[in-house]
Amino acid sequence: MLVENVEDIQGTVRRKSVFAAFFDSRQGQFGIVLGLAIVGLVLAGPHLAPYDPNSINVGPPLAPPSSQFLFGTDNLGRDVFSRFLHGGRNLLLIPVASVLLALLIGGLPGMLAGYRGGWTDIACSRLFDALMTLPPLLIVLVVIDAAGASDLVLIVTVGVVFAPRVGRVARGAVQGVVTMSYVAAAEARGESVVAILIREIAPNIAGPMIADIALRVSYGVIFVATLNFLGLGAQPPSPDWGLSVASSRVFLSAQPIATLAPAVAIAAVAVAFNLCADTLSKHLTRERAGTML
Repeated sequence: MLVENVEDIQGTVRRKSVFAAFFDSRQGQFGIVLGLAIVGLVLAGPHLAPYDPNSINVGPPLAPPSSQFLFGTDNLGRDVFSRFLHGGRNLLLIPVASVLLALLIGGLPGMLAGYRGGWTDIACSRLFDALMTLPPLLIVLVVIDAAGASDLVLIVTVGVVFAPRVGRVARGAVQGVVTMSYVAAAEARGESVVAILIREIAPNIAGPMIADIALRVSYGVIFVATLNFLGLGAQPPSPDWGLSVASSRVFLSAQPIATLAPAVAIAAVAVAFNLCADTLSKHLTRERAGTML
């Protein structure tokens, strides 16, 4: 009973320390506040929009900001503020889903290659190298040309692009811990490969993997926004932020906020992910170092 109480206390302290890590540094505070603000905007924005984002002629074309149209109107007379509030959903969901897919199809083989070594490592490494030589934009063009542009196609495509890079990081991280005593002890107990990877190795590479995953999400945000900007993802009349930047840049001098608002939002998403990941990664690294003393 005493042991259970001690374990409960240790678990509570650990959970509190993880939560407190975001408030022990200014970058963590800024990152979590910015991230929560963006998530709140994406979730609540469509319900707060005063107009339908695709309704044309709700106001005069290229009207300046006013009490009726907070961000003004675009060249078709659509309310820019309403389109802004509706435009962030895909820019959050698609990169996150793509990176999770990349972790599944790239990270798991990378972990297995780092643990097994030998021919398994050689085969996975050469496959990763071959995929990384292909230009990401070329992969996207081929897949979209064959399957069409949709959210699912975009998720799969970006996941395939990121998979070998995530696999490379996972392989290197596993190679750094595979010789540790706790791995040898698990092998001596006769645990399966899957159990060793999940119970022993995965928690000990969490720091670098979380940092890389968050970095990939940041890359994914920029990559997806770029694809939408080029017309390879979201299609008109979608209010997507990347597409909004592309469609409004031609009248930048007359209505700059229609371009600047979504561009700033895209940058804010990437910054929030980076700051939160860096804070959590530093905390996990310090916690892991403390447990090894």
